[in-house]
Amino acid sequence: MQIQAAVTTGQGEDFALDTVELAEPALGEIRVRIVATGVCHTDAVARDLGISPYPIVLGHEGAGVVDAVGEGVTDLAVGDHVALSFAHCGQCGRCLTGHPTVCSTFNELNFGGAMDDGSHRLHKDGEAISTFFGQSSFATHSVVSAHNAVKVDKDVDLALLGPLGCGIQTGAGTVLNRLKPEFGTSLVVYGCGAVGLSAIMAAAIAGCHHIIAVDVHDSRLELARELGATHVLNGGKDDVVEGIRGISGGGSEYAVETTGVPAVVRQSLQALRPLGVSAIVGVTPDVTLNVHEDLMAEGKSMIGVIEGDSVPRVFIPQLVDYYRDGRFPFDKLVRFYSFSEISQAFEDSKNGTTVKPILRLE
Repeated sequence: MQIQAAVTTGQGEDFALDTVELAEPALGEIRVRIVATGVCHTDAVARDLGISPYPIVLGHEGAGVVDAVGEGVTDLAVGDHVALSFAHCGQCGRCLTGHPTVCSTFNELNFGGAMDDGSHRLHKDGEAISTFFGQSSFATHSVVSAHNAVKVDKDVDLALLGPLGCGIQTGAGTVLNRLKPEFGTSLVVYGCGAVGLSAIMAAAIAGCHHIIAVDVHDSRLELARELGATHVLNGGKDDVVEGIRGISGGGSEYAVETTGVPAVVRQSLQALRPLGVSAIVGVTPDVTLNVHEDLMAEGKSMIGVIEGDSVPRVFIPQLVDYYRDGRFPFDKLVRFYSFSEISQAFEDSKNGTTVKPILRLE
């Protein structure tokens, strides 16, 4: 079928809305009519740094309605509302033990440009177009593996739910699935974008006593307070490490580092108390550490976390329940854009005007 999609034809090139051909869903796949899709920093990285083959249709926080089901799919039906998450094989040891975020073929399936069987579902004038994260949701329709789709209740606004598949899942899952902070402990979040603010909401759910937000934008620190931060520090004005030690009585037990800035990564370690843990979730370049002073001498840990170490079909419905109960108001991060405003949405995300842009496709 012919669909409208935002195609990126080369490294750093802007999105071009175009008509492309979408194949029918194959064995184990479904087709989804995309209602809305989030804009994530990873999409900008893929557009600008060439981590996936061009031409490509990006987008990996889609939500929509199932409108076709391929052979072998028994747990989803036409008309179901779904949020789309990352691709994973579902068969390797890591997938089968509840860690699909480190699937043995994660990079190939999410960044390699093809589907599980190595073929393509998107074409233009006979040329294959790469798929991103197994979904390519910057399009009116998407074909995905059924196990990448999460059925959600129809009484929740479907247009809101796409970002649960990546950015919001990453922040909340890092806290609730991986760090699992003990009640009454201290947790610091470095960077108050969508990932960081989701971590703050999750820390409130977990019952952390001190939830400290660090950012350089006062407007985002104000939003962090609204979403559950008990204290805020401006990294451009305050002594962050000493501030955290003072607030928490010697350092935090936990940290979530979302910025990818080497100096902030070091801060996240230096502000931990002995045996503390810092979870690194941002794309981070080389970092120089004094391993003895920053890490080993006080038994600290630095861990990497992908997609919040989540099992999407388990975790996303939990987040929806928290949202419905008023405990996870992630809608406060969102601003909607029309599909034709995709370039503006990316610019507003880059300059901080919007925390989490969502493109409406209908």
